[in-house]
Amino acid sequence: MSIFREYDIRGIVPGELNEETVTKIGFALAGKIDGEYVAVGYDARMHSPELFGYLAAGLNAGGKTVLAMDLVPTPVNYFANYQSFEGKTPSASVMITGSHNPSEYNGFKITVAKAPFFGEQIYALGDEVAAMGLPPKAETRIIEVDVKARYIDYMVEQFSHLKGMKEKIVYDCGNGAAGVVVPEIFSRLELDARGLYVDPDGTFPNHHPDPSVEKNLADVKAALAAEGDIAFAYDGDADRIAVLTKKYNIKGDQMALLFSMGMENPTVIGEVKCSQVMYDTLKARGATPVMYKTGHSNLKVKIKELNADLACEVSGHVFFNDRYFGYDDAIYGTLRMLELVHEGIDLDAELDKLPPVFSTEEIKVETTEQEKFPLMAKLGEMLQNPPADFPAISEIITVDGVRVIFENGWGLVRASNTTPVLVTRFESPDLEDAKRYEKALNDLIAEAKKALNE
Repeated sequence: MSIFREYDIRGIVPGELNEETVTKIGFALAGKIDGEYVAVGYDARMHSPELFGYLAAGLNAGGKTVLAMDLVPTPVNYFANYQSFEGKTPSASVMITGSHNPSEYNGFKITVAKAPFFGEQIYALGDEVAAMGLPPKAETRIIEVDVKARYIDYMVEQFSHLKGMKEKIVYDCGNGAAGVVVPEIFSRLELDARGLYVDPDGTFPNHHPDPSVEKNLADVKAALAAEGDIAFAYDGDADRIAVLTKKYNIKGDQMALLFSMGMENPTVIGEVKCSQVMYDTLKARGATPVMYKTGHSNLKVKIKELNADLACEVSGHVFFNDRYFGYDDAIYGTLRMLELVHEGIDLDAELDKLPPVFSTEEIKVETTEQEKFPLMAKLGEMLQNPPADFPAISEIITVDGVRVIFENGWGLVRASNTTPVLVTRFESPDLEDAKRYEKALNDLIAEAKKALNE
């Protein structure tokens, strides 16, 4: 059951994801989908084509016909939900991907009726899979569709005004799925672009495909310093992006501030980990900022619910509902960032205008799957009556974990939905205050742990 997670299904191949399990997942999922056609694509991992075969067999056994995309980035998979192929319109899509996990992992990101399939839906699917026997054998019904070419054509058409931009672009595909679309888009737009690790290779021989980890950006930073004006890096399935100038590694909440510049009074959704600077700056500009839960599935649902223009996570998931379909797409985000540059916006100068703050990266506190939610409940209880020497609390926001607003900054503690850890982050305009808030909340977490175990 551990493979059935809040936002997707993910596990080790073949120990957790094998022929029996994956076929059952396909069969059970077929029962949740109205309509005949399910679009399925996969990432660059060595076992992805094998898992495709197992999943397709399960979907076929459940009465579905598979529209096979082969190797594509996750955003291309999402894009398929808005297309029709000679009258064959997908009612759902499944992306076979381990995202930024190590190469032995793989998994499934599921979209049903253009909405993410997640949370209780995934847990209920897991219960069903655990209880069922092997599905019946069925006739193979797989139709090849070229979603990749249609996606590339769409991007080239939407961004034709960027043709011949003079800026020198460096990009790092990390041997992931981005490599099957980004070079052709850049080439057809006649951009001066140099790619690193473009060829898909599921062993990820050059570096781990996670651009939110600084060490994975070393090569693209070196190339940017030597011969570039702007750089981009993608995770394994290209739904997360890193944007780099020679001065800044631009985080997702900073990207939201840049992207929203060209929108009139936009509604912008941020996760609870986003900087207060983002929320305050958006409000000062006349935008409507909304704080919401972490998680790409949560944000996709919220952006549609509010008909918001934009949403972001600090880690580089950026969701465009303005001129796009409301899902996270690092390739589309690349082109929107280049559009800003093309329009004459100096990215560094805009970021220089923001008030300086000291922000920690995500700091993880080890716990267990069984303990993490009771620990959060105990912490919330203790924050209602904190120790006498605890920094003064102005407000507690509980949209996702606890975001404690202090007099000169904030601290966040939330239970990860995917791993046995609490995730913390701290921010203040004053470094000493940021450290003080970090120590105070960590001490209280330790006290809550102790109280739980007594």
